[in-house]
Amino acid sequence: MQAVTKAEWILRIAVAGEFIGHGVFAMQGKKDWIGWFAQFGVTDAGLAAQLLFIVGLLDVCFALLILFRPVRVVLLWMALWGFWTALIRPLVGMPIWDFVERSANWGAPLALLVLVGWPKQWREWLK
Repeated sequence: MQAVTKAEWILRIAVAGEFIGHGVFAMQGKKDWIGWFAQFGVTDAGLAAQLLFIVGLLDVCFALLILFRPVRVVLLWMALWGFWTALIRPLVGMPIWDFVERSANWGAPLALLVLVGWPKQWREWLK
């Protein structure tokens, strides 16, 4: 197996594991995360739990997709979403180190995107 192929598979598994783990927590309605919705204007805990479930389901679906095929637009989404969810921590009052600690949450999907190749044309985002 070529080194690039090994690295790609390691990143695919790492990205999938991270998004499956967080997705399952979200689908279970992790209490802290539901509370964070109020910081952004969603004060109804029931609605926050529903939104969190949908986000979690998307995380799991995208994670499984990446295991089968690293679609570039999904990897970009995962990198941006991972960055945002890491950034939420200091925005809700947690130490900046909670953001720093989660660098791999967005760095791994971004690294995989770079490894599979940054698209040169719009249609390549779907490959």
